[in-house]
Amino acid sequence: MEDAFKKIIEACGEDLSRPGLVDTPARAAKAFEFLTRGYDQSVDAVVNDALFPSDSSEMVVVQDIELYSLCEHHLLPFIGKCHAAYVPTGQVLGLSKVARIVDLFARRLQIQEQLTTQIAETIMEVTEAEGVGVIIEAQHMCMMMRGVQKQNSVMKTSAMLGSFRDNPTTRAEFLSLVNLQHR
Repeated sequence: MEDAFKKIIEACGEDLSRPGLVDTPARAAKAFEFLTRGYDQSVDAVVNDALFPSDSSEMVVVQDIELYSLCEHHLLPFIGKCHAAYVPTGQVLGLSKVARIVDLFARRLQIQEQLTTQIAETIMEVTEAEGVGVIIEAQHMCMMMRGVQKQNSVMKTSAMLGSFRDNPTTRAEFLSLVNLQHR
């Protein structure tokens, strides 16, 4: 990867012997490996059996989970927050594991629509929940720094599974709890 960054920097017309760039290919490769570390992780390792018996059948919401990802079209960042909820059926997931699932998929080359679905489907599969709702709100540097250069645009995506899709009351409760109905 370091050699590839050398080629990219040279293709920009830069001199790799310039003091500020001497170590840049190695730093960039290390940074890119960190930004895409989700490829080296598995759901099982991230969840790590952190499922706990519970009599609760009320909605569990984790709101404003920050996320950082790279769009697969331009390799530019998109940055935002994820709101995830589920209705448990006999077991709850350790709180930090929801955020770790978000990171697992965000730290890959992505499109926001797919990221939203992957998070929802994984929470549903892991928890065996009655339903799952996931909303992501993000700003995309590929739209802000290049192309149409729209600085204030925010993309919102949602994935509603089970009771969040089938039951309007459950969906409305989720939207109310994350305060998105009237934003």
